Amino acid sequence: MIELPYLLKHENICRLEGGNILIGDRRVFPFEKRFEVCSSVAQVAQALRSMVTQGGGPLEVALQTMVFVTRQMQSGDLPSGFSTLADAADQLIAARPTNTTMQRTLQGLLAQVRMFASDPDELAQAVGRQVQSILDGFDRLYHQMGRMGSTLLDQDSVVLTTCFAEHTFLLSLAYAQESGKKIRVLANETRPYLQGSRLTAPSLEEMGIKVQVVTDGMGATFLVEGKVDAYMTAVDLLCMDGTVVNKVGTLSNAIAARYIGVPYYAFSISPDQTKQGRDDVNMEMRSPKEITRCMGLPTTLDSIGGLYPAFDIIPPALVTALVTPKGILKPEQVKRSFQ
Repeated sequence: MIELPYLLKHENICRLEGGNILIGDRRVFPFEKRFEVCSSVAQVAQALRSMVTQGGGPLEVALQTMVFVTRQMQSGDLPSGFSTLADAADQLIAARPTNTTMQRTLQGLLAQVRMFASDPDELAQAVGRQVQSILDGFDRLYHQMGRMGSTLLDQDSVVLTTCFAEHTFLLSLAYAQESGKKIRVLANETRPYLQGSRLTAPSLEEMGIKVQVVTDGMGATFLVEGKVDAYMTAVDLLCMDGTVVNKVGTLSNAIAARYIGVPYYAFSISPDQTKQGRDDVNMEMRSPKEITRCMGLPTTLDSIGGLYPAFDIIPPALVTALVTPKGILKPEQVKRSFQ
């Protein structure tokens, strides 16, 4: 039986406890299993900006925050009314603007529960039901896409990945291994937060999948040497033309993979239908201070600045296929498959 690693269990992503939201602090994992305690929407939004969680984490945190807000409305700690819930959603969306899955999901949730806005108790019940339904739906999709992704891997496969691709990627490897395939992963360390070495590698080890950590600049070398059979990543944002947006560092490996002839597969729950292509992407530029330090330690002089675009935009020509709930698609098939 396939079991998700510690980081991807719902209660470790976030949970409501007492009058607080506890968010699993991925900044200190695997050295500590710590939770960031938030007692307001503003604190949750700040936690998202501060990268307490990332990838699919902000979506689940945002959904649970909607439940949290309705409970505060019931207790009188927040004003009753739909505008309070909508304002909370706006704060969360603004905290992580590039990954629009959270935005689209929250807006869909608001549309579903608006009719219950006049009664705080009915609103709380409706939000709770809808959030649980959304989370259950995502869980089903993760396994569905994981099974599809496993078919893309050969009997003996070395997979290069960037950042922490979470459920669909890890489940693809797990289902492939369960079917008898021998899988090994090269995980980029992923500066500046080291999600590859701190999140991906320990999670794979926990699941019994062989993994080795490499630095961000080593991918092309292993590709050229014929030591990689597939490149796989998550997708932070998928445009309708098949353009992929993912953690900075993804583009250079995608270019190298195309040059060598190694397939690049990306996992996406759905495209953002408001984003036709790269010109519609709102790129998140983060503080230069985040790349002049690593794990709290300076990597250069304080007088020296830096540049930190948080994501890469990968053109459709570099993407071999996308693993989606609609099937394994070529980039040019995205628009007609999701219209």
